[in-house]
Amino acid sequence: MSKEYDVNHLDIAAFTKAGQQLQGQTALSAFTRLLPELPAGSDAAAITVTWQATGEFVPETGGAGQNWLYLQLHTQLPLTCQRCLQPVAVDMDVQRDFRFVRDEATAEAQDDECEEDLLVMSRSFDLHTLMEDELLMALPLVPRHEHCPQPLDFDGTEAAPAQSGAEAVQKPNPFAVLAELRAKAEPSGKE
Repeated sequence: MSKEYDVNHLDIAAFTKAGQQLQGQTALSAFTRLLPELPAGSDAAAITVTWQATGEFVPETGGAGQNWLYLQLHTQLPLTCQRCLQPVAVDMDVQRDFRFVRDEATAEAQDDECEEDLLVMSRSFDLHTLMEDELLMALPLVPRHEHCPQPLDFDGTEAAPAQSGAEAVQKPNPFAVLAELRAKAEPSGKE
């Protein structure tokens, strides 16, 4: 007999004890907190997040056992390269393991001692929200191309129109101006 599980109201204890697995593809448009990170005009309905969640119950001798959730996410997000300001497709591959504990106090007490991420056991756990949280945390701080498709203009020569002859004006060196100000501020004679 197969039991249906709801990603928005997942009974973690039943899911992990049965060793169940859920997988699917969800349109990026369903992750509403992630949408503001995309450039304007991105078609979030056409982008999918492929995901898989696997539950496992690990028995303990003399203990209640441990409930684990293994989460895998994959998508490709259209972001803006912070070097050239052109679109860049960023591959997002997230793999996270979570151990569930009975309450918030237990999670706080064990948090410093263990390496794994702890979550509180729930009969109505929102897996969809967890997936969105993990994607948001995995976003690169500064998205950029490995090699930008266009040469970068670091000195501003492409932005300024070319000037010829008498139109060309030599810009003063800002450090020379500072040196003049410093020389005026210093006393002229030594005592």
